[in-house]
Amino acid sequence: MKGLVLKKHADQFVVLSGGKEECFVARKNLKKDGVFVGDYVEIEEGAICKIEKRKNLLVRPPLANIDKLLIVVAPVPKPDLYTVDKLLLFCKLNDITPILCINKSDLNIDFCKEIEKTYKTIVKTIIFSCLDESVLKLKSQIKGLCVLAGQSAVGKSSIVNALLKEDVAKVDTFSKKIERGKQTTRVVQIYSLGKDKFLADTAGFSKLDERLLNLDEREVKSYYPEFLPYAGACKYHSCLHLDGKNCGVFDAVQNGKISKTRYENYKKLVLTLKNFKKY
Repeated sequence: MKGLVLKKHADQFVVLSGGKEECFVARKNLKKDGVFVGDYVEIEEGAICKIEKRKNLLVRPPLANIDKLLIVVAPVPKPDLYTVDKLLLFCKLNDITPILCINKSDLNIDFCKEIEKTYKTIVKTIIFSCLDESVLKLKSQIKGLCVLAGQSAVGKSSIVNALLKEDVAKVDTFSKKIERGKQTTRVVQIYSLGKDKFLADTAGFSKLDERLLNLDEREVKSYYPEFLPYAGACKYHSCLHLDGKNCGVFDAVQNGKISKTRYENYKKLVLTLKNFKKY
């Protein structure tokens, strides 16, 4: 019998198989590498006996076989677009399809459209509110295992509730005084939205920087598709686009053809990688 691991409870795993959810333990020979939420497994004699080959694997959050990453931002709290850009790069490196999900359009639609303008040519972008039917635009994109990622209080758990139409996840809270969210999701759990449609809520993508530090800083520019049309104007093929000397990409930023925010995030990431290599 084969199934999908939806959740872990201590040494037991909730597995979806044949349309039913049941708890199983893992055999001792699997404990070294571990069984992860998102694993496709085989069940024999009441225990998980085999793990199918994984498409990808994350340690924090502990999750396997991600197909799409739903990167959630909102007008409130203020979006951390540097983290958004790192998550987009992370997706490229791990064979994951990203979707930028701009939630809380009911609060400030103009602000949402500004973010969309920056990213719509780079990644599929959806504007919606989990408080109304516009959230169905997101539901239509869910296929395979999709995972919510983003700052606390952007509405990830509220999105889960809206898509399932039941209160299955604790809702993030937001403090206006300190302008940051309080993390309420504590475990990784997958919810089924139909055949081959799964949505996972996590406690966050911690230590994201550590996953990117092995990347060569000279490779980063190749993950910024908007640079490509202008890189041919650089005097040197090895140009890292970090200053204005004979750089077509820098000129494009100055002329408003490339997002200045995206460019500054690119520079920050390249310099972080360069400094890391020194030590």
